[in-house]
Amino acid sequence: MARVFITGSTDGLSLAAARSLLADGHDVVLHARSGQRAGELGAIRERASGVVIGDLASAHDVRRIADQVNAIGRMDAVIHNAGLYSVPERGSTPEGHATLLAVNTLAPYILTALIERPDRLVYLSSGLHRGGEGSLDDLDWTTRPWDTARAYAESKLHLLALALAIAQDWPDVRSNAVDPGWVQTRMGGASAPVDLDTGARTQSWLAGSDDPAALTSGGYWHHQRRQEPAAEATDVRFQDALLARLAALTGVRLTQTAPVGSTGGGAGPE
Repeated sequence: MARVFITGSTDGLSLAAARSLLADGHDVVLHARSGQRAGELGAIRERASGVVIGDLASAHDVRRIADQVNAIGRMDAVIHNAGLYSVPERGSTPEGHATLLAVNTLAPYILTALIERPDRLVYLSSGLHRGGEGSLDDLDWTTRPWDTARAYAESKLHLLALALAIAQDWPDVRSNAVDPGWVQTRMGGASAPVDLDTGARTQSWLAGSDDPAALTSGGYWHHQRRQEPAAEATDVRFQDALLARLAALTGVRLTQTAPVGSTGGGAGPE
């Protein structure tokens, strides 16, 4: 059975994925933004292998999350599920970044770099990533007027491109991205056409299944079927430019191979 770490696992799709993986006999490590949120997990907390705490909007906390995960032990899979959707203004994190960018893009990038490299990585993208194609010049929304829909679409394109870049650069890791659809979560609303179990099924399957299809890498998945992503996500030049921008913004870079004897995910100082 696998040990799986899931970000944002106090509600929604990530909590549904945690329940599904636990039901299948896997070990699950949960994540909560704060101690208060962790206290709201209820009975599932007793079934989990651990709970790590930290705010994904803070780079300092993100590093602490990575340290907590590594202290528990190597994960077989990591699901990067946490994310923001409708943010009325750019905001500013302790490091000065746009809040949505920090949570949706910078945090999973930093965690990918700093968590000991697992066998599988799953990133929650969206069909809306197709609306995020365009320039990386103002990734952090420092000059553009804030557009929450555009920022969300861009963040989901970032995650998809990151997943596909990892699949190429880390051949020992199965890295995939998922479009769960419009799901009946707090974010999606009660009128969404996809129920919670269906929305969470693909990420759980990619993280823990021995199905041959789930043991592949470099896919963009919707309801356990591969889909064709936006062309920019598969463009190596775009992937390289994105990774360079993320390294510049975070001070953390991804290496193609894990250092010998490393307990990290293949990160290096920028």
